[in-house]
Amino acid sequence: MGAEYIVFGRAIPTYKLALATYAAIATPIAVSKFTKKDAAAVNVVPASSQDEDAFIHEFLKAAEEDHTHNV
Repeated sequence: MGAEYIVFGRAIPTYKLALATYAAIATPIAVSKFTKKDAAAVNVVPASSQDEDAFIHEFLKAAEEDHTHNV
């Protein structure tokens, strides 16, 4: 056929190297597209204590209520 490259002592045609490159690039992309992704949790607040968690939730609730009044 055409040109060949010597890889690990074997002659590999260029079209096979091209196909292997395409497969190496396309496989991870295809796998990531078809695997199920977990839904991100809504309103996850990294708090170090229960009091801090309660304060953050109250603050967010007040901010959302204030936002709806100002719109």
